[in-house]
Amino acid sequence: MNGMYFTEEHQLFRESLKDFLKKEVVPHIDKWEETGEIHRSIWKKFGDMHYFGLGYPETYGGMGLDFFYSVILLEELQKINSGGFAAAIWAHVYLAMTHVNKEGNDDIKERYLAPSISGDKIGCLCVTEPFGGSDVAGMRSTAVKKGDVYILNGSKTFITNGYYCDYMVVAAKTNPELGNKGISIFIVDKETPGVSATKLDKLGWRASDTAEIAFDNVEVPVKNLMGEEGKGFPYIMQHFAVERLLMGINAHARAEYALEYALGYMEERKTFGNKLTDYQALRHKFADLYAEMEMCREYNYSVAYRLNKGEYVVKEATVSKLNSTKMADEVIYHCLQFLGGYGYMEEYPMARLFRDSRLGPIGGGTSEILREIIAKIVIDKKEYKSPLD
Repeated sequence: MNGMYFTEEHQLFRESLKDFLKKEVVPHIDKWEETGEIHRSIWKKFGDMHYFGLGYPETYGGMGLDFFYSVILLEELQKINSGGFAAAIWAHVYLAMTHVNKEGNDDIKERYLAPSISGDKIGCLCVTEPFGGSDVAGMRSTAVKKGDVYILNGSKTFITNGYYCDYMVVAAKTNPELGNKGISIFIVDKETPGVSATKLDKLGWRASDTAEIAFDNVEVPVKNLMGEEGKGFPYIMQHFAVERLLMGINAHARAEYALEYALGYMEERKTFGNKLTDYQALRHKFADLYAEMEMCREYNYSVAYRLNKGEYVVKEATVSKLNSTKMADEVIYHCLQFLGGYGYMEEYPMARLFRDSRLGPIGGGTSEILREIIAKIVIDKKEYKSPLD
């Protein structure tokens, strides 16, 4: 492992995490993939091991550790072959909890961040809408202030953890006439009257629950406003860089897992008296795939290093997600091919990997959107600075 970024303490953490996942998670993955429901007890076990609080303040039960501990968590979650389980965990820790930590006041952090770190509450982030997709500024959900509450109406879709969560971080327009300057962020309890969630059936990520959520005259206390009214869009943009880097890291990790599994298979499988690794065409294809994965991994580590130092890495994180998710799809496609007919069988890992990986170029900003962002930076010379600076 790269000594430029990972210390001995990081390595010890990785080994401990591997043991935990092997013992507590792997034996249940197939059942969770089949039912689409992750047993609630595992969240508490993650909390007890402090995995939810790696980078969060010690004041609320976190560990205050550097970002490379999170890199390790993301990588090892990809190597248990359940993109859905991994998504449920990182959507809680790095989407919902990021907003609670950054925009929540002390009261909100006590009520939501602390129990999120301990594994007693599960969160989700509600931004995407049925008619909006990647167009955050075009959202239609509204939150109208009336006395000491906001009346929330609208809908969200493709929300990871949206069905089984305890709370939602919700973006809605408090001043629709102001466009993206009229968006605010709220924290909403799942059981609040008027909130309903419908579970969606997906191609992959089957262990995680993905929901469409409706808000029908939901009363949200004013104290549940996150940060300043009207600053929701900058808050969301601020955290997009992190989300895209996370998905880039996820991609290189699942590609690495696919290559490791395929190589083990190819070294044992014989055709015409030869191992698959003896055939030059397969050897060279494997070498090409490994080189692409290695390039993405090293790039992602360098971006993580800059993020860890506090830099706003919007361009770099966008490149990370664009290239790494494309690379992972290609690697897994060919690794499935290396296994031949067995690659198409559900009892082997490639079929699930193939399905799960396909969401990479879609979620968190489609590849088409990311290309336009990069084009604006490198062609139009547009500068993206932290929206909150």
